[in-house]
Amino acid sequence: MPYVEASVRRRQFIAAARTALAAHGVAKTSVRVVAAEAGAPLATMQYVFPSKEKLLRAVIESVVDDIAQVLAESAVTEGGLASAIRQGLDAYWGRLVRNGRELQLLQYELTMYALRTAGHEDLARHQYERYAAVVADWCRRAAEGAGETVVVSFDHLARMIVAGVDGLTLQYVCDPDDARAREGLESLMKMAKGLAGV
Repeated sequence: MPYVEASVRRRQFIAAARTALAAHGVAKTSVRVVAAEAGAPLATMQYVFPSKEKLLRAVIESVVDDIAQVLAESAVTEGGLASAIRQGLDAYWGRLVRNGRELQLLQYELTMYALRTAGHEDLARHQYERYAAVVADWCRRAAEGAGETVVVSFDHLARMIVAGVDGLTLQYVCDPDDARAREGLESLMKMAKGLAGV
C-alpha cells in the first residue's frame, strides 16, 4: 500500500466518518467502521485518531468549517449587519438545511451522543461554542465594516441567532414545510435586527 501523508489521511478519515455517521449513527460508528469506509488499515486509523472522541471532535470541526465557509462565501458584510444576517441565513438555509437533511441529523446526533456519554459532554459545549463564535465573528465584521454599533454583545447576538436557527432547523427536519420555514426565517431576521438595536 502506498504511503499517504497523515494530513491527507486525516481528511479522508473525517470524510469517511461523516459518511459512516450519517449511515449508521454515532453509537454504531466505531473507528473500525470508519477505517473500513476509508479503505485504510485500522492501525493507520488509530494512529491518526487514537480515540473516538478525537475523531468526533474533528467531525464537529469539519461541520462548523462548512458552516463558516457558507457564511464567508455568501454573507457580504459590507452592507451592514441587517443585510449580512439576511444573506447569511438565506445561504445557510438553502445550502445546509433545505438540501442537507443528513448533515442536520448528524449535528443533532453528535450533540445528543456527547451529552449522554460520560466524559464527552465537552464535545457538545465545544460544538455550540464554535457555532456561536463563527456567527459572532461574521456579525462583528458586518457591523464594524459599516460603522454600526449594537446594544448587545456580538456573542449574545450570535447565541440568539444560533438558538433560533437551531429551533427552525429541527422543525424543518421533522416536517419539511418550506413556506413555514421561510416565515420563521423572516421572523428570526427581524428579531435579530431588533435585538442588535443597530
